[in-house]
Amino acid sequence: MFTLSQFPLPYASDALAPYISSDTIFYHHGKHVGTYIKNLNDLIAGTAYADMPLVDIIKTSINRDPKVFNNAAQVYNHDFFFHCLRPAKEEMQMPAELAAAFGGADALKEQFRTAALSVFGSGWTWIVRDGDAYKIITTANADTPIAHGLTPVFTLDVWEHAYYLDYQNRRADFIDAVLDNLVNWEFVAENMKK
Repeated sequence: MFTLSQFPLPYASDALAPYISSDTIFYHHGKHVGTYIKNLNDLIAGTAYADMPLVDIIKTSINRDPKVFNNAAQVYNHDFFFHCLRPAKEEMQMPAELAAAFGGADALKEQFRTAALSVFGSGWTWIVRDGDAYKIITTANADTPIAHGLTPVFTLDVWEHAYYLDYQNRRADFIDAVLDNLVNWEFVAENMKK
């Protein structure tokens, strides 16, 4: 039987400071994600989902079982999100192909920022590949591009729990801090090849 356990962070819990504090990581990764994992394990125990990989659970449950879908998608989205980040002291460059798809690095950041600010309530902002094209999309609540045949390249969690301890209601400051200092462009480049 498949039992999901907490995925480790790819860096120390204080590695994203001063832009994302270790307190935020503790509550976001440790508590919020931990709850989604526990809920998912409880929901799928003894069901057909119990033997499926996480992505298959998401794709199978999307129109059948909202509780399973929401928890499975949130586990996937968060694992992906935390890998999209890297310690602030590491210098990386945006892949040229990705920048070109949006009219340059600054244009990509501005379009992404606008989309992230447009999310009403809780959700996610993504760069996805749709066939050969790159797009910026938003999803509400737990929704995820993999449930819709899109390939995630990068995401930003814009649920309040992702930033409220550090930024309170200043979502724009959080978005700018991540885009300017914390994007793991190597991980993004790997996703572009998938």
